[in-house]
Amino acid sequence: MSETKHLADKAIVVTGSGRGIGRTIALEVAKAGGNVVVNDLDRDVAEEVVAEIKALGVDAVANTDSVGDWEGANKMVTQAVDNFGKVSGVINNAGNLRDVIFHKMTQEDWDMVINVHLKGSFNVSRAAATHFRNQESGVCVHMTSTSGLIGNFGQANYSAAKAGIAALSKSIALDMQRYNVRSNCIAPFAWSRMTASIPAETPDQIERVEKLKKMVPEKVGIVAAALCSDKAAHITGQIFAVRMNEIFLMSQSRPVRSTHCGDGWTIDRIFETAMPQLESHFYPLDRSQDVFTWDPV
Repeated sequence: MSETKHLADKAIVVTGSGRGIGRTIALEVAKAGGNVVVNDLDRDVAEEVVAEIKALGVDAVANTDSVGDWEGANKMVTQAVDNFGKVSGVINNAGNLRDVIFHKMTQEDWDMVINVHLKGSFNVSRAAATHFRNQESGVCVHMTSTSGLIGNFGQANYSAAKAGIAALSKSIALDMQRYNVRSNCIAPFAWSRMTASIPAETPDQIERVEKLKKMVPEKVGIVAAALCSDKAAHITGQIFAVRMNEIFLMSQSRPVRSTHCGDGWTIDRIFETAMPQLESHFYPLDRSQDVFTWDPV
């Protein structure tokens, strides 16, 4: 017996969906019955995905606008409404990498990554927000990363953007809850066109890349599609990580230890009393691979 078409009659914008994780997300949305705006800067690859989706018996249209452009983001949302009669959700997947150690990072390295990841996620979500408010329904799914949630070398631009996306998602969830709009994040572990640019020179880097190559993007796509379904109507403001067949609920910042001084703090008191009390709960300078130390399953 075939699975229920959980996204039947829905129209989903998937950014950066010509290849990699985005392509598999678009295909999983289509397999669940959803119509898709396939966004990619390369029209040829976007049209290829459109053809794959139409072969599944649902509709799709190609879009080549940049998520970093305000007008472009609005065009892709308008394209969904014009072709499918509505926009039911957006999946902010488009991304890029400009990895470089911080003291060598240029303004261009910073701006290019922030513009696509963080500004792009804002642009597309904001473009859809007016439609969501008017129809009193909608869903946003954003791609964050453990590089931002935990940390990694040489990715200050990417990490900052991805941490910002987590905060953006929470803000959307809070602001739009009254309109039955929900917003969640996925931190994906998967090999893709983007992660193929990760340096693999040192033994540590080579080991990390080899692990990534084992993690297929289809595992991420099905979770993104599930979060767009009506079965996820009660799920909002959450951050999930997906690694092969594992789904993790990620923590969000909360106080872990406190101390106080009734007479007020001085510098000496801070280091005599406060820091010794708090240090046992300090976080180490760990990275994603230091936390996820076991092989994917």
